[in-house]
Amino acid sequence: MRDLPVEEARARMLALATALPTETVALDAGLGRVLAEPVSALRDQPPFDSSAMDGWAVRGAGETFTIVGESAAGHGYAGALGEGQAVRIFTGAPVPAGADRVVIQEEAVRDGDIVRVPAATGGATHVRRRGRDFQAGARLLEPGLRLDPWRLALAAAAGRAGLKVARRPRVIILSTGEEIVPAGSEPGPEQIFDSGGPALAALIVRWGGEAIRLAATGDDADAIAEAVAAAGGDLIVTVGGASVGDHDLVKPALARLGLTLAVETVRLRPGKPTWFGTLGDGRRVLGLPGNPASALVCAELFLRPLLSAMLGADPTLTLASARLAAPLPANGGREHWARAQLAWADGGLIATAMTDQDSSLVATFANAHGLVRQPVGAPAMAAGDVVEVLLLDRL
Repeated sequence: MRDLPVEEARARMLALATALPTETVALDAGLGRVLAEPVSALRDQPPFDSSAMDGWAVRGAGETFTIVGESAAGHGYAGALGEGQAVRIFTGAPVPAGADRVVIQEEAVRDGDIVRVPAATGGATHVRRRGRDFQAGARLLEPGLRLDPWRLALAAAAGRAGLKVARRPRVIILSTGEEIVPAGSEPGPEQIFDSGGPALAALIVRWGGEAIRLAATGDDADAIAEAVAAAGGDLIVTVGGASVGDHDLVKPALARLGLTLAVETVRLRPGKPTWFGTLGDGRRVLGLPGNPASALVCAELFLRPLLSAMLGADPTLTLASARLAAPLPANGGREHWARAQLAWADGGLIATAMTDQDSSLVATFANAHGLVRQPVGAPAMAAGDVVEVLLLDRL
């Protein structure tokens, strides 16, 4: 359980991630939720042949047609066209039975009850055929997809007013450490504002969870155990107290609640003290380091996949390729995820690793666009070499 490779540590965590129950939400409340059922079309879309243009629906290959009516969106022409007949038609309106084509209005000249159009040439008919977008019964969306505006539009087009989704994970955040005070309070001369807790809460909400922040406990094992015991939630995330110093009390405190570890430390920089386990009541606990950059790097590598798995979504991290703008030194015995700025140039991503990678630096993370991965023992790399990059939600 100690000094595990990043991939093995994540695999052990995901093996213990429990899928959450489902609930049904209105279509308008579906943004960002993870679909828990397939969505199939109730009918063809469009449900009838419709016009792609304003113009004239005509029957026949000639040039002169008698106008017999009009077809508008929602108010189609009731009859069928005979040879040599035409109806005025508008975009989205049903194409009358018997019509061969739609002639755009710019190519037509009306003279009383007659309309003159170019003769048929076998070109575009400007007709959207029934079922062109999708047909009745077609599976349009699969379980595990995160609902965005475009997928919600597809669900609406399929006729769905409500969708079955995974319940949002309730994630309890507990920051520890005597040096931590909330932003807006009056800090002592040796205290700092809590930046990790607010950042993690925002990430959890962005990733589909419900964030519940507990009051910081300081370095007090009794207070830590009591706060976690009373907190409930689906997943506990602790920040700080994760290492082995005299004031790192989180794991000993949670041992009173039956903590069983699956991951004790990770071969990772920053973030070696990261740990994961299960309490006696079945709740999972992810322990993150106290330094803000370490906590946020580990949130990207472990917390995000955990939440995805709990929601029934794919927990796989997607890495992009980028070319280095400047050399990187050789890496040591821990996998390194370096904060970097990214830019598009010459058809690809260019990565510039930040000069100072100290794990306490909040400003560095605020100016980063991604994390450059350096495997264990990676050799020095030159400008122009290709690296793997985990994109932050900024590009």
